[in-house]
Amino acid sequence: MTNSGSHTLGQCLLSDSTDLPSESTRIAPVSKKPLRILIAADTFAPDVNGAARFAERLAAGMVARGHEVQIMAPAASSKFGTWTEVHEGQPMVVHRLQSWRWYPHDWLRYALPWFIPRETRRILDTFKPDVVHFQSHINVGRAVTIEAAKRGIRIIGTNHFMPENMLEFTLVPKGLHDRIIKGAWRAARRTFGRAEAVTTPTLRAAQFLERYTGLEGVLAISCGIDAHNYVPSFEPRTENRILFVGRVTGEKQIDVLLQAVALLSADLKVKVEIVGGGDQKRNLQNLSQTLGLSGRVTFTGYVTDAELATAYTRSTVFAMPSIAELQSIATMEAMASGLPIVAANAMALPHLVHDGQNGYLFEPGHAQDLADKLTTVLTATPDDLNALKRESLRLIGAHDINRTLNTFESLYRGEPVIDAVTSAAAAHSGE
Repeated sequence: MTNSGSHTLGQCLLSDSTDLPSESTRIAPVSKKPLRILIAADTFAPDVNGAARFAERLAAGMVARGHEVQIMAPAASSKFGTWTEVHEGQPMVVHRLQSWRWYPHDWLRYALPWFIPRETRRILDTFKPDVVHFQSHINVGRAVTIEAAKRGIRIIGTNHFMPENMLEFTLVPKGLHDRIIKGAWRAARRTFGRAEAVTTPTLRAAQFLERYTGLEGVLAISCGIDAHNYVPSFEPRTENRILFVGRVTGEKQIDVLLQAVALLSADLKVKVEIVGGGDQKRNLQNLSQTLGLSGRVTFTGYVTDAELATAYTRSTVFAMPSIAELQSIATMEAMASGLPIVAANAMALPHLVHDGQNGYLFEPGHAQDLADKLTTVLTATPDDLNALKRESLRLIGAHDINRTLNTFESLYRGEPVIDAVTSAAAAHSGE
């Protein structure tokens, strides 16, 4: 996939050094019988979000290891059917389900639940997978777990979902939100309850899922990242550039970032780059004008992978004001690019941002606190700035994609795994 934009994400425990596995060791050879893996998702490339990006990387990584992977996901347009697609350079069979546009959202498409079971039965009976890995408990995940359970197929489930995020794109009155959220968690409990193993990207997200569903033993497994795709720069900075990457939607709280930028000293001559698309783009453009930031804030929309990597490299600091991140692949990409991070002290972001080490955490929704933390980074001495950058590079080592692939491969085979992919990173912060 080349038009990705906002990506907005077991084995080799890395040492505390910044050294990453060499090019030749990133794809581990398959020493056992290759698996047939069906990845079922309600959102998949070319969709632009963390869940879709994770599923794409996971599928491509498994194909590169010699496994046979097929994808089951809603069609990205009115065209539906089964064909071969190439993702992350790897060919795979993709079953595109007939889908409809969800008009409260600017691009989301979904498959109707009463059409999915028939297609699910066809796919399972022709492909005969060894394991089904579903990425949400909604329409596709619910149907595939019911049918896979009937056939005795091993089921693995990963949660990237928060009901609060879904409600932003519905027409449900706010007075009914609590009831809908409770119903969504009950539905999650039923679907994830069919899985032999349930995962989510971080320890905090695992605890969150257990608390609201009653599930036990949820594994925290990082979405993983290939740090070799990103280029850190330790060249002296000639400008102060703040970067945000992600969906341009309400829960990302980009408005708080813009308000914080308006509070920064004019002497810093800050430029802001917002990479990604979403329904709030026009509102935020209007806000930037109202705040007197015209000419200083650029909304790029979706960009290519190469353009995204360049945006990370040329930036001074990465800002993530979102309050609803179950991991934040964009923040991980920024760390792999050697950027200091200033992020909201909410959900899973404290697993990535260790306050005072590779960046700073600010009080969610508090523009002045965000401005203060950004000022600390933007006025840091070259030595202090480089120390923050080096720590981001060191910490991202715990999220190497090879570890993630190895852990999921063990889960697919029914082998015991050590829940160390994200706990290793948390150990550094004493959590």
